[in-house]
Amino acid sequence: MRIILLGPPGAGKGTQAKILAKELNVSHISTGDLLRQNVSEGTDLGKEAKDFMNKGLLVPDELIRQMLTKRFSRPDVKAGFILDGYPRNINQAQTLEDILAGLKMGIDLVIDLATSESVIIQRLSGRLVCSQCGANFHIRNMPPKKEMTCDNCGGKLYQRSDDKEETIKKRLAVYAAESASLIKYYQDKEKLYTISANEDAQVVLKKMLDLIDKRDDPLKV
Repeated sequence: MRIILLGPPGAGKGTQAKILAKELNVSHISTGDLLRQNVSEGTDLGKEAKDFMNKGLLVPDELIRQMLTKRFSRPDVKAGFILDGYPRNINQAQTLEDILAGLKMGIDLVIDLATSESVIIQRLSGRLVCSQCGANFHIRNMPPKKEMTCDNCGGKLYQRSDDKEETIKKRLAVYAAESASLIKYYQDKEKLYTISANEDAQVVLKKMLDLIDKRDDPLKV
């Protein structure tokens, strides 16, 4: 099963992708993680990406394409994957399709985690990030055992500047503008299914697993 998770910032794509990948025994591929891995390992692509990042510039799509092509070529992907963080627009969706076509693979299912603005603001405005390992916590939903200290590595926790309410609303507006055509793209291919992601993570996970189960067995639809 090859699945793309779509959804606005705060929908829980990263968290759900990791859990879903374990449940289905497939690989979790995050473009954010992939980028950080290439940079930390000092690969040629990582070095190129770091140059852009150091200048405060976005990493070009071409570099991300090359990283994804290499990642999809690894043996573990043959069993399937959950992809989050990509694609973000039509151009990237078409690039992804070209990459997978070259490897004789395709996308089986696209799940859109629809989430209300109020829930997203509540989630993101309380998010805390570790300054050392990047782990996420939440002031109310998942607080650290020791105040402002990472449970995993002991690093200092902080709130990202783009997790302030005013900034969140701007990010959501940008996402809505970019994602409209992307969602239609997958609707037209009859691969898109929308799930409300306002509930707790376990409830959302069960909805996704039920959907996948029905997709595998058409008689249950």
